[in-house]
Amino acid sequence: MDHDSTDHPEPPRKARQGSQPDLPPQDLIAADVDPATSAAEEDDEARLPEAAEDAAEAIAEGPLAVGHAAIENAVRLAPTSPGVYRMLNAGSDVLYVGKAKNVRKRLSSYARVNAPLPARILRMIAATVTVEIISTTTETEALLLEANLIKQLRPRFNVQLRDDKSFPYILISGDHWAPQILKHRGAQSRAGRYFGPFASAGAVGRTITALQRAFLIRSCTDGFFESRTRPCLLYQIRRCSGPCTREIDFPGYTELVREATDFLSGRSHAVKQLLAGEMEKASTELEFETAALYRDRLAALSAIQSQQGINPRTVEEADVFAIHQEGGYSCVEVFFFRTGQNWGNRAYFPKAEKSFTPEEVLASFLAQFYDDKPPPRLILLSHEIEESALLADALSVKAGFKVEVSTPKRGEKKELIAHALTNAREALGRKLSDTATQSRLLQGMAATLALPQVPKRIEVYDNSHIQGTNAVGAMIVAGPDGFIKNQYRKFNIKSEGLTPGDDYAMMREVLERRFKRLLKPPEGDAAQTKPGAKADDDSFPQWPDLVIIDGGRGQLNAVREIFEGLGLTQVALMAVAKGPDRDAGRETLFMPDREAIKLEPRDPVLYFIQRLRDEAHRFVIGSHRKLRKKDIREAGLQEIPGIGPSRKRALLHHFGTLKEIERASIADLGKVPGVSAESARKIFEFFHAQPG
Repeated sequence: MDHDSTDHPEPPRKARQGSQPDLPPQDLIAADVDPATSAAEEDDEARLPEAAEDAAEAIAEGPLAVGHAAIENAVRLAPTSPGVYRMLNAGSDVLYVGKAKNVRKRLSSYARVNAPLPARILRMIAATVTVEIISTTTETEALLLEANLIKQLRPRFNVQLRDDKSFPYILISGDHWAPQILKHRGAQSRAGRYFGPFASAGAVGRTITALQRAFLIRSCTDGFFESRTRPCLLYQIRRCSGPCTREIDFPGYTELVREATDFLSGRSHAVKQLLAGEMEKASTELEFETAALYRDRLAALSAIQSQQGINPRTVEEADVFAIHQEGGYSCVEVFFFRTGQNWGNRAYFPKAEKSFTPEEVLASFLAQFYDDKPPPRLILLSHEIEESALLADALSVKAGFKVEVSTPKRGEKKELIAHALTNAREALGRKLSDTATQSRLLQGMAATLALPQVPKRIEVYDNSHIQGTNAVGAMIVAGPDGFIKNQYRKFNIKSEGLTPGDDYAMMREVLERRFKRLLKPPEGDAAQTKPGAKADDDSFPQWPDLVIIDGGRGQLNAVREIFEGLGLTQVALMAVAKGPDRDAGRETLFMPDREAIKLEPRDPVLYFIQRLRDEAHRFVIGSHRKLRKKDIREAGLQEIPGIGPSRKRALLHHFGTLKEIERASIADLGKVPGVSAESARKIFEFFHAQPG
């Protein structure tokens, strides 16, 4: 969403003087930061809320009769109109804030002695000694007031939105003849165009860097701009057009600003067509240096859209919310789409007791989320909430235009929800793994797997290939301090005569290469590398205490044979088999000479093991793709079936470079003239085929 801009004033005449030093390091780093912005550059990492209180925990509450009496007294004085009520304890602390269309009727539901209420509500009633009521004109006003009071008072029995702060925007200033591009948070008081919100300052920074390469707009402060007598470093590296020293004239710079504004306003296709046409024209006229400049600008624009990931075709402006609950915690993933572009996503972990349903958490979260933020015209939800129509009305009143709240059932909007749900599930899984300390997780793993000692070094192995090509194996290492990334290793499979897709043979080569090296250590290091040898507490061993592989009983037996052949008997082995339909949380663990182990889905040890396996998978997939992309770049586009010279030319004109074609989504590929939906799918699958 962007906001109004002002006309740019004409440039003042400026005499050149003696030379000045190039852009100093501090200005180069902070030049694109709005001086009015006081927030930190990077968002704080979202945290899980404190563990929910146990239902049996003492909360200084009186008997239920006392609470019922206090609520009954409030019922007699309560209005039958809309309003907001607050329940307070003996210390005048607000326990709960609620709203109702009919306050008397709502409070009466709490006052019924034998009503079947959840334990959470009963504990709240038992702690209540006073009820305060605020009447409102409409139910919409009640909803907005409730959200505001919850954010201010943080009542214990409400869902609480945490880690809330203003979102960053991109500002193209309008108070100077040469507009500046910069990050901005807070009140939008400076003249110019504001584009956002973006999910994080990091997303804004990456976008600004790419926009500078594409449109050559300055990012320096006005004071630094006015003091220049020769172009700074950003001009030399082609990230600025040099308006400070008139390397570009006023009409030319104004045109660059207009193109940047059009791109951020959703007219990216027209801008890219214009640049492609200029590149073709310059090439035809043999002005190859100019053509190369347009090529680089096209590549920069494609880089922005590739970093944005999924870019919807039919959704112009929307916020997408998806909630996932696991282990007594909730994660709400939010995606921001503006001008048909994905401007980032962020995970929230609201504080809520376990008894809250996903719908209840999401409904309360939304009202608080938009308490201090402008809503878009469309809000997409993963779960249907009870008061979606009321929320839509309230946000429409606040925004001044119609806001739709929808739970899509099919089509591209449903795909956006599914994508957000996947991110919510993965974000919560990562956070649940991080909540317990690494040492406690390792101790829990030792107890669960009946290991002789707490493992100090865990090695996880995986391999990857596509029909046997570009086969690569990988090892990741974890210990008391988490992942030890400087000890990760990849193994390019070298065996001749290897049957394509023979995972056992590939794993054998990887393990033999890894452990034969340890079995023949440099002279004098034998004691340090012997498996099971005692070491100082602070040392990190070279021998693993536990080896984990991805697979079932068959893979475990194959690795066991390899270890026996190498004479390794003191290294614990474990295989992790995926659950039915590859369901996370239903894995089976296999160890030699033992029954299969199945852990509870919410067991922290299981989350830890899943994270170890997933990290190995991520690392090996990345290694495989690097090998494969190297082969693809050598072959070029000629290897893609059905892509002839004309389509190849159209793709290169649209994206600028082969690297940007690799990064493009199916939707972006389908926008190229002459490329059908089927061709776009084939091109995408060629670059993104899933390795085995």
